[in-house]
Amino acid sequence: MQGSDQALVELFDVALMDLDGVVNRGGAAVPHAADVIARAAERGLRTVYVTNNALRPPEAVADRLTGFGVPAQASDVVTSAQAAAHVLAGRLAAGSRVLVLGGRGLREAVTAEGLTPVERADDEPVAVVQGFDPELTYARIAEAAYAIRAGAWWVASNADRTVPTERGIAPGNGSIAALLSAATDQTPLVTGKPEAAMHAESMRRSGARTPIIVGDRLDTDIEAGTRSGTPTLLVFTGVTTPAELFAAPPEHRPTYIADDLRGLLRPATATAAVPTRPAPDVPASVSDGAADGGFAATCGRWTATVVDGTLTWSSEPAGSASEPAGSASEGDDGLDGLRAACAAGWAAADAGVPVQRVAGERPPGCEGLRAPGGRG
Repeated sequence: MQGSDQALVELFDVALMDLDGVVNRGGAAVPHAADVIARAAERGLRTVYVTNNALRPPEAVADRLTGFGVPAQASDVVTSAQAAAHVLAGRLAAGSRVLVLGGRGLREAVTAEGLTPVERADDEPVAVVQGFDPELTYARIAEAAYAIRAGAWWVASNADRTVPTERGIAPGNGSIAALLSAATDQTPLVTGKPEAAMHAESMRRSGARTPIIVGDRLDTDIEAGTRSGTPTLLVFTGVTTPAELFAAPPEHRPTYIADDLRGLLRPATATAAVPTRPAPDVPASVSDGAADGGFAATCGRWTATVVDGTLTWSSEPAGSASEPAGSASEGDDGLDGLRAACAAGWAAADAGVPVQRVAGERPPGCEGLRAPGGRG
């Protein structure tokens, strides 16, 4: 993970920010989100809300956000419905009939692109577009299946299997897509995050030049950043846990991490490679250049070391001379032990010698870490 002496808010012009799990969870705002977004705007960072949820049109999304106390206008919102409709319009003739399996946001986006939304397979749609809608019925899903089996082109706004709500994690659009795929033996073209169509729509509508993607999902927000070469900030207010981050493959590794959106207002502590103790039984050929075969990284006061397949930590006292400047500052978020663990663990995994055991004594933020395929 990268570091910065400046607060992240100073480094970028637009935050391409996910909604569910980042700004809100269902009908409730995430703590600190409204305040951080307002303070970021005062410091020059514009927020554009980029959501895979196709249920609501941008105006309704903006109204909902302002109800949470979050500053937003319709022009600040980019939805997967818009991306899906734009892709459909690029391939279909004007006025083409499209069966909409989704909510108002998807219907309005299809109409805005000059296409004709329909609801029944008997209307002979040339395409089916599917988006999240908690009021879907079996009858509506069946109509989409009939149309797909009759040859309609199937586009899904996103493939998120789950969606965070105030009551917990609920089935998302990807779960409905899996049901339809089982019923039709077809696979949809997906346009939402992490696909290029969604990032292109976000950049086109936001006008961003130096964006940062902010999200809570590794397989959508963070992978979108990896695919597009855009820096990313992962927050832990949604679906991703520290344990899932620790086990992440390269395409799911963020540039920065934070407990919540307050991470935008802080400098980011860098991780750095440090010498490791000898491990003669680990072949040097798989040590990624480390002569002793171990892997280690330091972040703030914490050093994480992987030797003989075991991840351990050591720390310097706060304010010690060996501590990197600023690492124990007032803005420290307590995740430096996790940052160090991820850097060391990822290096070991990439070299083909992943962590097999995790020490019992752990720093804050690492309590739930488990060795991928190992113990503890």
